[in-house]
Order: sequence, then C-alpha cells, then structure tokens
Amino acid sequence: MGEFSIMHILVVAIILLVFFGPSRLPGLGQSIGKAIRGFKDGLSETQNDVQPPTSTAPPQAPRQIPPVEEASTEASSIKSEKYKS
Repeated sequence: MGEFSIMHILVVAIILLVFFGPSRLPGLGQSIGKAIRGFKDGLSETQNDVQPPTSTAPPQAPRQIPPVEEASTEASSIKSEKYKS
C-alpha cells in the first residue's frame, strides 16, 4: 500500500461518475460533509463530557475532622458494672 497519487484519485472519480452520475455528485458530497461534521461534533461533545470542568474558584484546604474524645471514666465504669451483673 503506497501513497495516493493523482492516478488513484482519477480512478475513484471516474467510478463515482459511473455509479452516481454527474447530477447526484454535489448532493452526495454535501451529505458526506454533513456526516463528517456531525461525527466531529459528537467527538468533541464526548471529550467535553469526559474532562472535568475547570473551576475558577481558589482551591480549598481539606476539612479537618476533629479528634474523637474518649469516653469519661464514669460512663465506662457504669457500662462495665451493667455488663457484670
């Protein structure tokens, strides 16, 4: 498989003229162009959906979770007495 040359393009053009005729070729080219544009638009929309939106707000520091206070000795002694009986 080599590069496309002018000869390749002429052969494809002649085949298109034979199959579709000169009156249908402009409409065919137009519909192919619309399909390619729609495909490109669909790709750009999916890329926008995948990428997270950039925010202009300054970054915030992560919230600090306050340490859990240990239960008082009175509460723990009441619990231990409850379970002993």
